[in-house]
This record gives sequence, C-alpha cells and structure tokens, in this order.
Amino acid sequence: MNNHQYKIYKPLFKQAPHQLPLLFAAILFFTASCKKTDYLNINNADRPALAAHISFVNARPVNAGIQFWTYTTQVTKAAVAINTKTDYLDTQFGDVQINFTEGTNTSYKASRQFGNSATFSSSGGPNGPIANYYHTVFAVKNTKATADSLILFYDDLAAPAQGKAKVRFVNLAPGAPAVDFGIKGQTALFTNTVYGRAGGSVLSGTGLNMWSIGPFVSVDAGVVDFSVNQTTDQTAVSILDNKLTQVTLTAGKIYTIYINGTPGNAAIGATVLTHN
Repeated sequence: MNNHQYKIYKPLFKQAPHQLPLLFAAILFFTASCKKTDYLNINNADRPALAAHISFVNARPVNAGIQFWTYTTQVTKAAVAINTKTDYLDTQFGDVQINFTEGTNTSYKASRQFGNSATFSSSGGPNGPIANYYHTVFAVKNTKATADSLILFYDDLAAPAQGKAKVRFVNLAPGAPAVDFGIKGQTALFTNTVYGRAGGSVLSGTGLNMWSIGPFVSVDAGVVDFSVNQTTDQTAVSILDNKLTQVTLTAGKIYTIYINGTPGNAAIGATVLTHN
C-alpha cells in the first residue's frame, strides 16, 4: 500500500519539482482573477450611473411656473416658481439640450444645446454639464426681453474658510447697463458685470478654468448691505423692495445673488439663492 502510494507521488515530485512554484502561482492567479472579476461585476451592477448635478432657477421676470427638461425627459417634478430654484437634480452630462416649458404647456419656451464634451474646454460654444460636478442653470429673458433663453454656470461648492461665506453675483437684467456689485462702503467685489455674465468671470486667456465662468468670492459672515451701481458713473441701481439691504450671510454657506427685470422698468429685482 505504501509502495503503491509512493509510485504515484514520487514521479510527480521527482520529474518536475521546478514546476511546482509555477503551478501554485497559476492556481493563485486564477483564483484571484476569478474573485476580482466577481467583485467588479458586483460593483458594476450596484454602481449608480454617472450624472451631472444641476439646480434649475426660474429667473424670468414672468410670474409663471416652469418645468425643465433634458432633451425629451422632464427633470423637474413640480413647476419652478419665479425667482426660486430646485435642489441639485441628477441629469445627463456632456452634450445636452436643456429646455423649459411654461405652466401646463408642452411646447418648449426655450431650448439650448450645452457642450459636445463631458470635460471642460474653452472652444465650441457653451460647455456642457460635467459628470459628478454641480451646476446652476438659469431660465432668463434675452437682452431685449423679447424671448427666453438659458444660461449655465459651474458651481464651486468647496467650503469657505472659517467665519466666511462665499458669494457670486450674476447680472440677469436684460437691457441693464454694466454694473459693479459689492458691500456698501467697501471696494466692489465685482466690476463691469454685463448682462448674462457672472461678476469676475473669465471667458478666455490664461485665467480661464471651469470655475472662472461663475466665480465665488469669500466675504465675512454676518449682516451685509450690498450695493449695485452702474459701472460708468457709479449711480445706484434701484433694487425693488431693497432686497439687498440687511442680507444675513451665514458662515460656511455659499450664495448666488442675481438681479433681473425688464427693459424700461426702473426697478430691478434681486434674489439671493443658497447652494448648501
């Protein structure tokens, strides 16, 4: 019995002892490969699809709720009232057509194609939403308030420094002159901001990057009295209901402040949005 067993096992070790490490390595590799493949398959099945995160804002000076769409897919579940926004919603990224409808109407009031790439570039017209990034899309009136349009900004939601808040300013008042925006009695935070642009935006040159399209600045938290003045002569812009007076900024919070209105209307509205 012992000899029989010896005859079976002895030739295996005697004839190819140098092959044993290779054999064991192959077995280990095969086992590890199977486990890795199974692990990846499980993760792929459970992994959520990539998406851009967009907050949609109704900044049109029209008292009517609107719904937002990407191509033919309705993104919003409830109508967005004038001067209000949605939370960040998961949407398509890359080359995306964004539309909005008014009330219960199914016809698009405005459509705009954003980008043809999932990554940021300075060429090819407006850039599209980027996967895993945060954005704000405004529904607005065009420069003559004769038609509707859409504008996209990238949102830098990195936390402000201790005791600070972050603020962005956007001029969405068609027909309004270029304006300076800041805190009364202090140097302007943003200057020469024309319609459709965020204060401090850089659209070309070495300063161009994703956040330069809609940059935020840090300011001290607390009660703040903001001012909007015409860039040319520093004449104060009349803000409806003085909504930029005594604005309370909370430390750690991130805000966008925009103005909107219609040409020929002396009073311009202002809205403060909180991103976090």
